[in-house]
Amino acid sequence: MAEFLCGLDAAVAVVGGKWKPLILWALSVRPRRTGELRRELTGVSEKVLVQQLRELERDGVVRREVHDQVPPKVVYSLTDDGVALDRALRPLGDWGEERMVEINSVRQGGAVAPP
Repeated sequence: MAEFLCGLDAAVAVVGGKWKPLILWALSVRPRRTGELRRELTGVSEKVLVQQLRELERDGVVRREVHDQVPPKVVYSLTDDGVALDRALRPLGDWGEERMVEINSVRQGGAVAPP
């Protein structure tokens, strides 16, 4: 495995992909069960969601808590590192929120916004 070139490279490796930032965003509101996340994140398959959650858990930003009951209850929440990562992503989300209309327009074949 290649070493990271810089801190941004490492951070993007942790949050890379369509669903990971959205999972972090959902868990920043409150802990959730897998089914809750799947319903909230419209379009994600269960397989992809579980894979992304496992990777986030591996990278130390998501905690998986299994409650001993039948059927098993699994709850996901952010670790302290996950909270810090979510805090770091907020300005990026603000940037996207401010430019969402223009980004959608350009991606649908509209004119490019002036710099």
